Amino acid sequence: MFRSDAYIDGQWRAGARRFDVFNPATLERLAEVADCGPAETEAAIAAAHRAFPAWATKTAHERGALMRRWFELITADLDRLALAITREGGKPLKEARGEAAYGADFVDWYAEEAKRAYGRTIPANAASRRYVTIKQPIGVAAAITPWNFPMAMITRKAAPALAAGCSFIVKPPSQTPLTALILAELADRAGIPPGVFNVVTGADSAAIGKMLCESDLVRKFSFTGSTPVGKQLGAMCVGSNVKRVSLELGGNAPLIVFADADLDLAAAGAIASKFRNAGQTCVCANRLLVQDEIYDAFAVKFTEAVRNLKVGNGEAADVEIGPLIDMRAMEKVAELVDDAIEAGARALTGGVAHPAGAHFFTPTVLTNVTPDMRVNREEIFGPVAPLIRFQSEDEAIAIANDTPFGLAGYLFTQDVHRAWRVAERVETGMVSINDGVYSNAFIPFGGVKQSGFGREGGAEGLEEYLEVKYLNFGGFA
Repeated sequence: MFRSDAYIDGQWRAGARRFDVFNPATLERLAEVADCGPAETEAAIAAAHRAFPAWATKTAHERGALMRRWFELITADLDRLALAITREGGKPLKEARGEAAYGADFVDWYAEEAKRAYGRTIPANAASRRYVTIKQPIGVAAAITPWNFPMAMITRKAAPALAAGCSFIVKPPSQTPLTALILAELADRAGIPPGVFNVVTGADSAAIGKMLCESDLVRKFSFTGSTPVGKQLGAMCVGSNVKRVSLELGGNAPLIVFADADLDLAAAGAIASKFRNAGQTCVCANRLLVQDEIYDAFAVKFTEAVRNLKVGNGEAADVEIGPLIDMRAMEKVAELVDDAIEAGARALTGGVAHPAGAHFFTPTVLTNVTPDMRVNREEIFGPVAPLIRFQSEDEAIAIANDTPFGLAGYLFTQDVHRAWRVAERVETGMVSINDGVYSNAFIPFGGVKQSGFGREGGAEGLEEYLEVKYLNFGGFA
């Protein structure tokens, strides 16, 4: 069912060493995967460099046709992809199917968007000149992707890169490499030329990342992950050869519920945002800010819904909350909950490990949380919802913005004027109004402040892999 070798230059590479991949729900060993190092990484870079000129000179229609074939094969294989996502990452199967379809959409959308890499003409300041801009692919693009979206985080980077005419190398996380290798298998079957799409698997992310960042042949680098690691990789990219960088880093998303909100809609939206993938997404509502007048009523409604969430192995049809990825994640979540309770918070439900297995934490709602607690200031990355009381709109915005991060924000209100005001004042790259889920292939995804820079998805995502070249035509009579 699963490939377990790296995919480099159109060939499956076994490597000299292997590393284990485990199911976080059952702790079962799923596969022994090729543990690539410097030699394999260098081979992937060289292959992508060789493949780039021919891929770049294909017409956008030709690249789009191959990508469309890749999309069709992915779509026909969504069940296998979803099962891989569930088994190696723990995500409930319904969510995994959603991610697989979401990931496929990037390939489909950019297969078309490749045809719209438009330049422009600029009015000249002299009759003898004509000014034109064209857009050209940057060159070899490399990416390091996270385990929480093992398919979508790859296609969100690879699809615009290939559409723009770049060749591509991805280093998937050691926890979830199997989904990436299925994508490589399907790209090969689609006829994507050797060297255009490469998957370098390996346990030593730091060593592989260093090579990708410092290689003179790699001209674009994209990373999704933690802010501390992103800072290090970005510094290497700029310090070594000033390559183009996109960083999608940590978040601390506020979800603000105003007194005039539809409480049923707000509670449902908060559930959808906070507990997707057991709270392990970078755009999860990390803290819920609820206005004083409706705080108690919202807490009751929200807690009842959270208490009814079904926890277990994601392969079971009715499971809504799967495991955390590993014991380190479990320890961090437990530490943040314990810290909040010691500081005066109270668990309305949950607050402890779940008996479903070693990596399961009970969905938790904390009340009496104050802005100075760690659960408000740090990214939780687990199924824990802290409720923070606020009095006024200005106070809510102040709490929401009191963080170095600025990826996503949410607000619930029936006042359209307030929706505009707050959306404009919240310091995040994205704001969702009266909706807990908003990502898709054709919107620009990205953050501000220490949540990174650059955008993925939409027309903006294609621009990340294109250079603008200005042409001056002189000598006109």
